[in-house]
This record gives sequence, structure tokens and C-alpha cells, in this order.
Amino acid sequence: MTATEILLALVVAVLVAALFRERRQFLRLRRWVSQARLPDPPEADGAWGDVFNRLHRHRRATLRRRRQLARLMVRSRRAAQALPYGVTMLDARMRLDWCNEAASAHLGLDPQRDRGEPLVNFVRQPEFATFLADPAPAQPLRLSADSRIFSLRLVPFEENAWLLLSQDVTGEERLEAMRRDFVANVSHELKTPLTVLIGFIETIRDLKLDRARVRDYIGLMVPQAERMRRIIEDLLALSALEYSPAARQERVRVRPLLERLRDEIEHLSAGRHRIALEIEGEHDLAGAESEIAGAFLNLAVNAVHYTPAGGEIRILWHSGAAGAEFAVEDSGIGIEPEHIPRLTERFYRVDRGRSRESGGTGLGLAIVKHALARHQATLHVESASGKGSRFTARFPPARLIALDQKVRG
Repeated sequence: MTATEILLALVVAVLVAALFRERRQFLRLRRWVSQARLPDPPEADGAWGDVFNRLHRHRRATLRRRRQLARLMVRSRRAAQALPYGVTMLDARMRLDWCNEAASAHLGLDPQRDRGEPLVNFVRQPEFATFLADPAPAQPLRLSADSRIFSLRLVPFEENAWLLLSQDVTGEERLEAMRRDFVANVSHELKTPLTVLIGFIETIRDLKLDRARVRDYIGLMVPQAERMRRIIEDLLALSALEYSPAARQERVRVRPLLERLRDEIEHLSAGRHRIALEIEGEHDLAGAESEIAGAFLNLAVNAVHYTPAGGEIRILWHSGAAGAEFAVEDSGIGIEPEHIPRLTERFYRVDRGRSRESGGTGLGLAIVKHALARHQATLHVESASGKGSRFTARFPPARLIALDQKVRG
């Protein structure tokens, strides 16, 4: 073998050894990167060691970023779940991708079962389908479902995704309806006596009447003016209860209060009813005496107005470890069951004609409700048409003061 052949053979042998070494390092690299978890890189010299180290650092940085993104996604989902509003993610074809718990409750969705389904399959109302078909609806949609009212707004989220935001506005809608009814009722209640007054005033002004006729007209005007005054006073009292600070924490001596209440009711009744007062328990109340006395008086006055002559009215007080109850029972005309839930609404009357005859403004029970609420108390009504009624104010134990307990002034 010549020197040239020997040299060539050595070169080939070196190349084969180098290729074998490179293949071996490549196989080690492949085995290393194919592992699910990231161990330390294999030991290697030269360029391969640098490759292993660079890949190791890159993979660690990538995994770190993935973990950060995963945590961010979890936090984002938790934040969306905590929102009081419904959040629904939709794709370009308005199919469900994800929703939070509020949206699930609003729209009746299951984020797992219903994923990928068109949203119109779950809310089958034509106006909702039209709303989703508009690529950029300018106004929110008011949607009624299961006696609730929801406000829906559709906003772009990504290039091919949308966010449907939903909010339960049932309470707001009811408040707005109550506000409209209140304004209409106030206008109506004041308009009637005001019309009568204006008519009499114009008559007195335009006609030459003798003094006796003028006195008669003035006598008819006075009750109408008194009615307007009572309405305004009750409106002011109701407003004060709604917007005043928390009720004062003074000692309200119950027995003297109820005895004064009985005397007032006896005077109002003028002997037309049998009136009884029963007091059980050794407690006073903590609160604002004027508000509590006003609430008790309203309940008792109603009993007089709606109990025919010869009927019975019982004023009851009971206190104990479970709290206290003030009740007014009567044997009056009673109330139909469908009216009971609305009795504390402003200006709501079971019989408008009879209420006006009795001098009521339609605000008494609304005042009672607010006065009791300021003392953490509740009003309960039991009644049957033709069999009388029982109105009960229930106070929690925290509002009771034992008779022998001293209160710091």
C-alpha cells in the first residue's frame, strides 16, 4: 500500500469517526428533547455542548412563559367568574366558546355541554336572533326571560370573536316603573283636590254669593286642602325615612307608648269599637321613638278606619329571647289575598273610594315599612276578606332592652 493510500485510509477513518461522533450527539439531542420533562442537558464538549446549553435555556424560557400565560389565563377566567355581569365568548359564527357563571344563569348555558353550539339555539327569541345578526349593534338589547329582564351588549373581542355582556336589570326596571307610577299617582292624588279647590275659588270669585253660601263653599274647600296637606306631609315623612341617616339609638319605653296609642285610638274610634291592649314581656326597644310611634299609630289608625262600628281592635305586644312583636288585630272587612303583597306600595289601595272616604293618603303602610326597616324590623300581614286582619311588626333581639337594663346616655 502506497503512502497516498495509507493517508487516504486515515482520512476516511477520521471522517467516519467524526460522523459516528456527530450521529451519536444527534441521537442524544433527539432523546433529550423528546422527554416530557426537562432534565439537565447531556454533557458535551465543543459546539455540541454550546447547542445543548442554548436549547436548554431556550426551552426553560419557553416553559416559563407558558406557565406565566397559563397563570394569566386562570386569573382572567377567575376574574370573569367574579364579575357580577355575564360574559360569553362567541366565535365569528356566534357559537359558544366559553361563558362565566353569571352568563350561564342569565342565558341557561352549560359552558361544557353547549360549547360550539349556536347561541340562538338556547335563546329562542326573534329579537335576540336579530341582535346577533347585526355585526355592530348600537344599542343594548332588553331581553325578558323567566320573569327577569336582562340588558345585552355585543362587542368585538378579537378579529373573529365577540363578547356578549349580559346584566340583570330587573331591579332597575322595577324601580323605574315604580318611579313612573309614583309620579303619576302623586299627580293624580293632588290634581283631584286641587281641581275642586280651583272650581270653588272661581265660583266665589265670579259669582255674587251671599255670606252663607260662601261659608258653605269654604267648608267644602277645607277638607280638600287638608287632604293635600296630609299627602304632602306623608311624602315628606317618607322621604325623610328613605334618605335620613340611621335611626337614633335611644330607649323607647314601650308600655307608656302603647298606652298613649290606645288612648289616641279610643278617641279616634269615639266609642264605635271595642279596643283592648295586651302587653307581655319585660323589654323596651332601642331606636327612634318618633319613627316607631308613627309606624304603630299608622297600623292602629288603619284598623279603626277599616273596622265597622261594633267591631273589635286588639293592640298586642310580646317580647322575649327571640325578639319582639307588635301586632294590631281587627275584626274588620279584611283583604283579598292578591292585594296583600302590594299593600306597602306607595298609593296602592285595595278600595280607592273607601280609602278617600276614610281620609287615607295611600302612603301609610309605605311609611310603616320604611320605619320598621330602619330598625331591622319586618311587617307581616295576615288577612281574609270579611274576617279581619292582623298586621305584625317583628323586631330582632338586638333591638330589645330589658326593663332593668341601664342604657348609657
